Amino acid sequence: MESLATYDLSRMLLQRAIALVYLIGFLVAVNQFRPLLGERGLLPVPLYTAQVPWTSSPSLFYLWPEDAAFAAAAWLGVGLSALALLGLPERGGWWASALVWSLLYALYFSFVNVGQTFYAFGWESLLLEAGFYAIFLGPAAVHCPRLMNWIYRWMLFRIMFGAGLIKLRNDSCWRDLTCLFYHFETQPMPNPLSWYFHWLPKPLLQGGVLFNHFVELVVPFGLFLPQPFASAAGLFNLAFHSLLAISGNFAFLSFGAMVLSLACFDDRFLSAALRLARPALQEPSALYSGAVYVLGAVVALCSVPVVMNLLSAHQAMNASYNPLYIANTYGAFGSITRPRYEVVVEGTAEEALTSQTRWREYEFKGKPGDVRRRPPQVAPYHLRLDWLMWFAGFGDWRQHAWFVHFLDKLLEGDRATLSLLRSNPFPGGPPKHVRALRYEYHFTTPAERRASGAWWTRRLVGPYFPAVSRDDPWFRELLMSQGWQAP
Repeated sequence: MESLATYDLSRMLLQRAIALVYLIGFLVAVNQFRPLLGERGLLPVPLYTAQVPWTSSPSLFYLWPEDAAFAAAAWLGVGLSALALLGLPERGGWWASALVWSLLYALYFSFVNVGQTFYAFGWESLLLEAGFYAIFLGPAAVHCPRLMNWIYRWMLFRIMFGAGLIKLRNDSCWRDLTCLFYHFETQPMPNPLSWYFHWLPKPLLQGGVLFNHFVELVVPFGLFLPQPFASAAGLFNLAFHSLLAISGNFAFLSFGAMVLSLACFDDRFLSAALRLARPALQEPSALYSGAVYVLGAVVALCSVPVVMNLLSAHQAMNASYNPLYIANTYGAFGSITRPRYEVVVEGTAEEALTSQTRWREYEFKGKPGDVRRRPPQVAPYHLRLDWLMWFAGFGDWRQHAWFVHFLDKLLEGDRATLSLLRSNPFPGGPPKHVRALRYEYHFTTPAERRASGAWWTRRLVGPYFPAVSRDDPWFRELLMSQGWQAP
């Protein structure tokens, strides 16, 4: 019976899993934050903090917006995440646990709030919300209050049900069951299995859309049912997000949703499934229990605009209604792109440009480029530049200020920027000119792949950004107009 169910093993697994997601996020910051957002990054944080008041986007980095601070915070986050992954804070009692989880939240919160477009993803708010609640999960020696379990289930409900509603409201292919005809080919970053998923029989792909609707629109209500129905709902969520994870690179979005599914399983289920001993724990103190009840009241209050958004015909996707990222609204793939457009960046070492100029292509670590290269597996790691390149292909470069700075860094031969790429076609020195072209990409058919070994075909659509050099007056003026003057 649900009244007899306990969730202490679930709490332990939640803490370890959230710590692992934090660890991934901070490792991404260690490797990518400086070239993307550092003092000489594509969107420098010092310029952002000088223009945006702290009250609009609070962050510890307003105190010290320098590369040394970014590196120190990222490495501190890695260290604290590792401690939490080992479960060490929970052995020190309530205050030690709350302190470590509060520091993790404050550090990642600070990165997100100055991360601008490079941190404007739904999984950032997902991690912050889950990480904030982890402050209240408590130490290993006491029972986890049942309310914490319900808070995480409510979060998972919002993620799943919000995603289901926005799909039905925004794109007809979700209603006529054809979205998976395009999704695996046009998703932000395909992985090694995406090609195979794309060429599954169409009736099976249509069945996949029906399964999507079932898991996102029906199963979420099972999260609030007594056991064993809640555990069954959790298993459906795990299966669904496992399929997403093996069919594409979604950073730590799918992994984060799988983490939340752990809140569905009671100790009896987990002890039987994982052969874990059910712990004998103390009752929580009045102070700890009171803090959890206060959190429950705050979540309920913050959920009011979220519920109104779910009921709205103009539902917003991945929005937060408070500065702490508590009770956010979520959603994914409300619209499915049909053709896939890729921005291909090229450079040349030639001083004078002619029709015979030899251009060399820059290869990215994750996004499609060379048609013969198999899409790589990178998730749950997040390649932030590659994801922004996918968005850049949708429209005009003027909508993406960072792209102009990116080209300038290539002309400079900036090592930090080049570290974000798979290879540098100009190892002997930077190019004299760079340009960008837009291509339309499609997966090869099985017959084409057997014949050529290529994973993609591509067709030149046209220029994306004109050829420029570092001493091009128009390019210099463009950089200055965007508040950036390279040395």
